[in-house]
Amino acid sequence: MSKNITKRSEDYSKWYNELVVKADLAENSGVRGCMVIKPYGYAIWEKMQGELDKMFKETGHQNAYFPLFIPKSYFSKEASHVDGFAKECAVVTHYRLKTGEDGKTIEVDPDAKLEEELIVRPTSETIIWDTYRKWIESYRDLPILVNQWANVVRWEMRTRLFLRTAEFLWQEGHTAHATEQEAIAEAEQMLDVYADFAENFMAIPVVKGFKTENERFAGAIETYCIEALMQDGKALQAGTSHFLGQNFAKAFDVKFTSKEGKQEHVWATSWGVSTRLMGALIMTHSDDNGLVLPPNVAPIQVVIVPIHKNDEQLEAIREEVKKITDRFKKLNISFKFDDRTTYKPGWKFAEYELKGVPVRLAVGPKDLENGTFEVARRDTLTKEVVSKEGIVEYIQDLLEAIQENLFKKAHDYRAEHITEVNSFEEFKEILNEKGGFVSAHWDGTIETEEKIKDLTKATIRCIPIDRKEEEGVCVLTGMPSKGRVLFAKAY
Repeated sequence: MSKNITKRSEDYSKWYNELVVKADLAENSGVRGCMVIKPYGYAIWEKMQGELDKMFKETGHQNAYFPLFIPKSYFSKEASHVDGFAKECAVVTHYRLKTGEDGKTIEVDPDAKLEEELIVRPTSETIIWDTYRKWIESYRDLPILVNQWANVVRWEMRTRLFLRTAEFLWQEGHTAHATEQEAIAEAEQMLDVYADFAENFMAIPVVKGFKTENERFAGAIETYCIEALMQDGKALQAGTSHFLGQNFAKAFDVKFTSKEGKQEHVWATSWGVSTRLMGALIMTHSDDNGLVLPPNVAPIQVVIVPIHKNDEQLEAIREEVKKITDRFKKLNISFKFDDRTTYKPGWKFAEYELKGVPVRLAVGPKDLENGTFEVARRDTLTKEVVSKEGIVEYIQDLLEAIQENLFKKAHDYRAEHITEVNSFEEFKEILNEKGGFVSAHWDGTIETEEKIKDLTKATIRCIPIDRKEEEGVCVLTGMPSKGRVLFAKAY
């Protein structure tokens, strides 16, 4: 199966597109720019969703749901917000269809025009803040810590499965606070939650930072982000958390009575990650043989393939396997015993390698005689024979080792691809020949940021939170700079 996948070194983009389809994750749909997430792909998303949902609830957040449709007038209330999304909005203008005069075709009924057009949500700040106005009266009603799992539509012209589609799945948190300090602390906390999730659950190392003014979320005072680096040296924004100040509260007149009896506008945040994380997962860990999944996100952590010639041998293997799978269940290790007789073991090995299953066990009549299993790990493509005594503990430790190894491998690659430069010639050379994050001084102006983007297609991915304040000169203009920022070409 993997022999039919283009190698990363030959065409990274083609490799990615082929892998998404052949690993049975997703496919293009009959709707231009939209995708069908297939069961195996959705199972991975469910694992990610489940862990994030647990982390949100541990930090005091609750789930709710808000309408898919937003009145157009809501968008005009926050000017910078509408400017940021105006070109991506899908608009509903009519509420009814009718049969055409030929009695066969279906057309929009011109008499069913809406009095006010509805926007299919590109994000939910406007509808949520209109709702919060009804929920908030006093400081006793705060904070509101709400998240929703939903789909959104942003009308993309150039789409790629998971990375950029017209409709995608995500979560969006929207919180309201009594003070500026509380809102900033919330935005920072959620950035930490995202970084923890990316690194410790998905095994993807990230850089935490701020977006520049030019790259901030529309309507935000500050945008915090986590940035990941893919194997082709391009960056991918893996999550954002926004301090919105009082912009939306003022736009929708959301006030509360403080402890001192004064009327004040509330302070806001929003934060979100999407199915783009599926793209990040694929491009961070996978190889020329197919998908490579960290055990934490793998729908199947262990696959067991019997090797047999007759039903009697298969039944003997099944009985032996049941002894260990009963223990897998108690340890919450997900597994699949693939006893299909319609495919040969070699075909199954190739299938599960392509799908990135972390551990494969093979067992045949000789293994039963010797009391052993053949254990193959997907991350290193190595195999060894392990005694059935202690096999469960061995697998448990092996899954942890694979998780750690995948993070270390990605972290080492990222470390090797953060390069400091001090001249624009060096900047361009590193960007074109090595790739990765280019750490360079910037004079802090939007004009310089745009000029560098025009000249190189590289953008400022973030101003690292832990950057050292140091005097320097801008890599392009030679003007004074207070510190380095990370540039990269990005998805």
